[in-house]
Amino acid sequence: MNKTFQFGQHHPDYAVPVLNERAVRASAGILFFMGLIAFMNAWLVGNFQPTRVFVLLFLMDFGIRIFVNPQYAPSLIIGQWVVRKQQPEYLGAPQKRFAWAIGFALALLMSYLMVFNSLVGPLNLLVCGVCLSLMFAETAFGICIGCKIYNAFKQEKAQLCPGGVCDVSTEAGASMSWAQGLVVLVFAGVTVTVVQAVYRTGPVESQASVSAPAAQRQPASNAELERCKVPDFAKAIGHEAKWKLHNNCS
Repeated sequence: MNKTFQFGQHHPDYAVPVLNERAVRASAGILFFMGLIAFMNAWLVGNFQPTRVFVLLFLMDFGIRIFVNPQYAPSLIIGQWVVRKQQPEYLGAPQKRFAWAIGFALALLMSYLMVFNSLVGPLNLLVCGVCLSLMFAETAFGICIGCKIYNAFKQEKAQLCPGGVCDVSTEAGASMSWAQGLVVLVFAGVTVTVVQAVYRTGPVESQASVSAPAAQRQPASNAELERCKVPDFAKAIGHEAKWKLHNNCS
């Protein structure tokens, strides 16, 4: 068999092709970090160019994983190098191919919307949010949501799941106790209280605003009015107020 085009490694100790879960998880973290930067640029600044770049890179990376060989996917190459001194932990390749196919389909949709048609709106944010959530669950908790979907649709269940969740039952004491649940609820209540207290103090004014009394402030010039004109894409996604905030426009 031509090893250039294959999915997963054939390990003598396992009946199914496998992948190094540590490298897979590292690559998910790399892509999550890049995707989060792109998403924040779009959401907070209204700059969608990083998102378009990320979508194309994501599409190419996952295309190589699925249709060529995961060993040649750039993010997995970097992830494998980062964890090269860690003991490999193998997981079944079939369920990962299914999970990555979901990511590839979402990237195709985003490419159609943002890259080729320059469309922005709630659907973009929803798809981006789903992708980031899937990658965050994998890199932070080692949970492959796509693998769980694989088990729901495939008659032959997944083998060698991350953390052994396919074969190992929950250990005694690993579940949340009532005391721990109470701590989480109290912490959530404290968080809400702190948020309300901070927001009641009002926004922090910039140094320029503090130093210049209201009476001395000059009316906005035509150039300033033109600079603060909200672009159409910000209006289309309901981003008008945030765009003004992050461009120092009143």
